[in-house]
Amino acid sequence: MAGTDRGDLTRTAILALLGTVGPLSRSEMARELDLSPATVTQLTKELIGHGMLEELDLKPSRGGRPAQRLGLVGSAGRALGVKVTADHLVLVDVRLDGEVLGSWELPHDPAAPGALDHLADAVESVVQEISGVPPLLGVGVGVPGSVDDQAVGTVNAPTLGWQAMPVGERLRRRLNLPVLVENDVNALAAAERLYGRGRTHRDFLVVTIGRGVGAAIVADGRVYRGARGGAGEFGHLPVDPEGPPCGCGARGCLEAFVGSAGLLAAARTKTTAEGLAALGRAAAGGDGGAREVFAEAGAILGRATAGLINVVDPEFVVVLGEGTADWPLWRIGFEPALRAQLYPGRRDISVEVESWDDTSWAQGAAALVLATPFDAAGAAGEQGRLVRARLIGAAP
Repeated sequence: MAGTDRGDLTRTAILALLGTVGPLSRSEMARELDLSPATVTQLTKELIGHGMLEELDLKPSRGGRPAQRLGLVGSAGRALGVKVTADHLVLVDVRLDGEVLGSWELPHDPAAPGALDHLADAVESVVQEISGVPPLLGVGVGVPGSVDDQAVGTVNAPTLGWQAMPVGERLRRRLNLPVLVENDVNALAAAERLYGRGRTHRDFLVVTIGRGVGAAIVADGRVYRGARGGAGEFGHLPVDPEGPPCGCGARGCLEAFVGSAGLLAAARTKTTAEGLAALGRAAAGGDGGAREVFAEAGAILGRATAGLINVVDPEFVVVLGEGTADWPLWRIGFEPALRAQLYPGRRDISVEVESWDDTSWAQGAAALVLATPFDAAGAAGEQGRLVRARLIGAAP
């Protein structure tokens, strides 16, 4: 594995593991990450050489030779993650070990004239604020749309009103830093691979619910992007050609039924609750119509998710996004619909819902940068090489 360097985040996974659980011996790392001891020995040697790991005290053993523990050099680097939404920006400053050092939320209108200049102004102001130690390795940007190439960063995002928007080029020119741009759900999958259960699994799905619906496919340890970077547009899976219009221009897409707008449209005929927060409160309080809205949406999402599972055969599914705040209400319809449609042998697949807040999207964007230091031939391309150069150049 060390020799092929397939861009599967293995070295960064070691850093993320140590940052999450603290110092470990090489044998413990091999066990946690399901790697061979020889691979861990080689990779940790490289990481020590680059100043990112350090040898600590010996761990006592039950007879035999004590094990040398390794720890993360926390000052090795940081990344700025940026999430672009339809009405605001969220930015987070994240250290290499996953610790969030700071966060910012700023108003933003992506459809306004000069939207890219406003985005660049916002990012530049935060970059200037956080300059110092540990060094900034680069900027990751997550967007609700397709991105041709992380290292180029041209964005097509109908929900933002963006077509062929040169986000990466504009930010790199302004910031003079490495900049990686990616679909926001794919960015979450990169974070899950580094800091979540994905550390020890190579094939899984990330499904997001909220304003929109998305999915990321991690196959053999890598996020599958498709031919043009548009893989994972789960929200535009056709559900009913006679269904409600979708923001993409088609009718009856999954997102039109279970995205925020779809939920509110369904609620108008079933309850007096107005707004998503009120709808959730009403359902939690026993309002039958409101509960029916979530149960029906959950069933539609469950059937669609079963189809995706049957196609890609993941080890597990992670559900994320703003909509998970009401997951107990979704689950009533989701679970039976999902299990009924799964192919035999896959009906016991684990579906996990993780905690969520508004900075989670931006943390995913930061993971784009933190995952790239050793991915010279991967999705990060030339920008990954620049991130690596900054990391090695800053090492003690």
